[in-house]
Amino acid sequence: MIKEIRKRIFMRPLLIWITGIVLQTYGSFRLSSFALLLIPAVLLLAPTVFRGKPEPNYGGRCNWGIAFACLLLFLSIQMTAYHENRPPDPAPGLLQQWAGRARERLLAPLERLQLSETDRLVLATVTLGDNGQMPKDIRQQFADTGVIHILSVSGFHVAIVCGFITRILFFLSANTIGTWIRYLLAMLLLWAFTAVSGMAAASIRSAAMLTLYLTGKQLSRSTDGYSTLTVSAFCMLAYNPLYLYDIGFQLSYTAVASILYLQPSLSGLLEIRNPVLRTPWECATLTLAAQAGVAFLCLFYFERFPVLFLFTNIPLTLIATLLIPSALVWMMMPEAGFPGSDVLQFTVEVLTRSMTWIVDAFSHIPGNTFSLRFGIGTMILSYVALLLFFLYCKK
Repeated sequence: MIKEIRKRIFMRPLLIWITGIVLQTYGSFRLSSFALLLIPAVLLLAPTVFRGKPEPNYGGRCNWGIAFACLLLFLSIQMTAYHENRPPDPAPGLLQQWAGRARERLLAPLERLQLSETDRLVLATVTLGDNGQMPKDIRQQFADTGVIHILSVSGFHVAIVCGFITRILFFLSANTIGTWIRYLLAMLLLWAFTAVSGMAAASIRSAAMLTLYLTGKQLSRSTDGYSTLTVSAFCMLAYNPLYLYDIGFQLSYTAVASILYLQPSLSGLLEIRNPVLRTPWECATLTLAAQAGVAFLCLFYFERFPVLFLFTNIPLTLIATLLIPSALVWMMMPEAGFPGSDVLQFTVEVLTRSMTWIVDAFSHIPGNTFSLRFGIGTMILSYVALLLFFLYCKK
């Protein structure tokens, strides 16, 4: 594990930055943190002052590491204190205003669909995260069946939209200029969707990771999942350290880290060469890996855990993969008839009704969830035990 941390240079700065956030949140070290600035000065200037050397000690790697850690910890504490004391914005900014108007225009065409009010609300929430009017009983049904992540725009939605965008722009990859145009358009549309869908922490995480991945691919550089994850987390926490306490941030990063660590091992348990069978197997192992990572967080925050998540995630993931891009295309089409509009409307309606029917059917199965109250100490100890167990299995 130490070797893995050393190979990824952003892992150590991220841990130092998180340490500063926690220290300021629970201990208020804003003033006392200025003492951290003395440590780099002492380390670099002490040989000159006390040993009579003609110049500061610029060559010691350890000294530079300690100095960098102290400065980073100081900045983390100060940024956290700034965001804790910053007054809330009295009015939404220009980006929020544009995103709100764009969301209203995109949701208006949903009224033309032959759907019930509940189905229409589910569709609006699944595609753009517009959950302001979502009934609590419907949201609870999605939670009890282990697919609550479909109702909030997360990395799953952003990944689907990004994949859809890159595929419809395939014709631009014929030459170098075309690939750059394709890359820039994909970035623009990706972040536009993230803004319109509400800029949730999970969607920002996914958009940042996909941006790093696509940028590396465009520059013909190899990408590492752990490095991409840590860089995106560091950038988000540097922008706003209080993201650390956002439930969506915690669930999203824990799920992705668990997928990166566990999913390859779970997928390798069975060698399936048939692509028809391999796709559901990959989906099942990905779901298992994600749920293993977020199980204790779910028990800590919600005090309940879905038992049937594996049976609901596979069909609903397939439905959502088809529904989200289909619904977005329907939203952007003009109101007047266009070729294929009847087929597209029928597809969106059938997929939406199928999603709500599956959720409703599984939510009425007895024993679909179990309840257990977790304290923060129990949660931390559970994750330590889980990590030790994973490391034991790896060795």
